[in-house]
Amino acid sequence: MKRHDKLAGTIPVGKLGIVALESSKTMGQKVSDYIVEWRKERANLEGAAVSTIADYSRDHYLLDTKCPRFGSGEAKGIIHESVRGDDLYILVDVCNYSLTYTVCGQTNHMSPDDHYQDLKRLIAAVGGKARRITVIMPFLYESRQHRRSARESLDCALALQELSQMGVESIITFDAHDPRVQNAIPLKGFETVQPTYQFIKALLKNINDLKIDSDHMMIISPDEGGMSRAIYFANVLSLDIGMFYKRRDYSRIVDGRNPIMAHEFLGSDVEGKDVVIVDDMISSGESMIDVAKELKRRKANRIFAVSTFGLFTNGMKKFDEAVEQGLIYKVLTTNLIYQPQELLERDYYISVDMSKYVALLIDTLNHDHSISELLSPTERIQEVMKKYGQR
Repeated sequence: MKRHDKLAGTIPVGKLGIVALESSKTMGQKVSDYIVEWRKERANLEGAAVSTIADYSRDHYLLDTKCPRFGSGEAKGIIHESVRGDDLYILVDVCNYSLTYTVCGQTNHMSPDDHYQDLKRLIAAVGGKARRITVIMPFLYESRQHRRSARESLDCALALQELSQMGVESIITFDAHDPRVQNAIPLKGFETVQPTYQFIKALLKNINDLKIDSDHMMIISPDEGGMSRAIYFANVLSLDIGMFYKRRDYSRIVDGRNPIMAHEFLGSDVEGKDVVIVDDMISSGESMIDVAKELKRRKANRIFAVSTFGLFTNGMKKFDEAVEQGLIYKVLTTNLIYQPQELLERDYYISVDMSKYVALLIDTLNHDHSISELLSPTERIQEVMKKYGQR
């Protein structure tokens, strides 16, 4: 029996409703399609309890919602159908800069602040009528403003508390910059999901000559903050691990941060080994490319840049040059956030599809079933390793 068929004997919390904001329309449609397929199969199982539930199996689970704007740039959230008693899952991509709106005749690109405001508008439009609200925000809003090192705002904590006060039951995010932000809402659900399984599967599927053992491969964390991520990655693959730490100039600030003076390496010899650099996000890409240069200087073989979120804030030119120079072999990021066409067209880029995983999380939670198996995919990683002859 398939994993999602285990849910056939349990009753959902409420009628499933998925609200995909404009920023997450593509992901929302894929998620809905997966759940439609699974629930049609499940409803046809002999003796399935769900077969007696009205509206359990439908053509889609997406709700008709809009966030129209006035000429002044102000907006409002509208839900065009009833949500009374529904178990709602709201998808939002705060990094989708491709969307625009007009303010007094001027075109503005939507910022994370705009997307976050639209999220609040739709929660407000629900008006407390839903049975439960879960927000799925892959890139956690203001997650890099997670701690106070001077007289600074704590934007991420404020946002989490605000959503909690508006009636959000739980928040699901992916690879949070610092999972400790959940301390801001200790009485609410907060899950930060690691896409390790999907990365390993994508590597095995797209790279035919991989040798995943300690003699041929190594996992690298580009900084000390990402060590826990790299340690898990290395442990499930039985590989050695290395780390760079960033030596910064704390006497000055450039673009809102202390500039990096050098990357110092801690770890065993990387000579002749394929190297996987694991990080939560690629922003400008400078740090990732600097680490790749240091690894190549130490005679590493192929370098795979693996990151949950590919922001590429300065475009793809630097990565094109890094690939041409032989510094980076492949770049892997997920489709949890907006991917521009110029990124998808790069032959060195591998897109890691997370829509099935998100659908599985929603389907399982709607049945009030445990997702611990999904959050800790060690067994599935071992299975896919065996499938591709790596064990």
